Amino acid sequence: MRRSFVVLVALLSLVLLAGCGSDAPAEGDVSGAVLTEPYVVPDTALVDTDGEPFSLAADTDERLTLVFFGYTNCPDICQIVMSSLSSALTRLDEADREDVQVVFVTTDPARDDEAALRDYLDRFDPAFVGLTGDLDTITDIGLDLGVAVEKGEKLPSGGYEVTHSTQVIGVDAEDRAPIVWTEGTSAEEFAQDVHTLLTGEV
Repeated sequence: MRRSFVVLVALLSLVLLAGCGSDAPAEGDVSGAVLTEPYVVPDTALVDTDGEPFSLAADTDERLTLVFFGYTNCPDICQIVMSSLSSALTRLDEADREDVQVVFVTTDPARDDEAALRDYLDRFDPAFVGLTGDLDTITDIGLDLGVAVEKGEKLPSGGYEVTHSTQVIGVDAEDRAPIVWTEGTSAEEFAQDVHTLLTGEV
């Protein structure tokens, strides 16, 4: 079982690792990949932008939580994904919107403190939750959710680039992660999938 899990993470990483208009699916279909064996969300606390402990298992009261691992200095994909999620939420009706939240877990805690995260996320949606903490803890949580996080690589400029997987993880109210969206999922596709998941059509 452990070997299968590691192989799955490795395969996802090969497809999804990054430095930094389609028709709507039919009813009951989703654009994301539904996992036959959902990830189990670890009950490990990080720190939110208010400086309070926050666990992806214990503190996600909404019926659906969309989790993305990235960093505020990410030059490209993080902004694209977060913009897509922000746009997707505006497409939901009020009932659906109240049942979903977005959580951004930094992969660069050395630079992304609570204030930096809050400033970054407010550009997309003030309701988005930002989490930081110890890099080893973040890496372990990512591994449990099939997300690869690698330590920053130094660049000739003197800075460094953080390499991380680019998928969005869907966490349900039972502390499972049964669905994954890959890079390139549109706001329309996110919105359609969220509605489908919340109405139990999958």
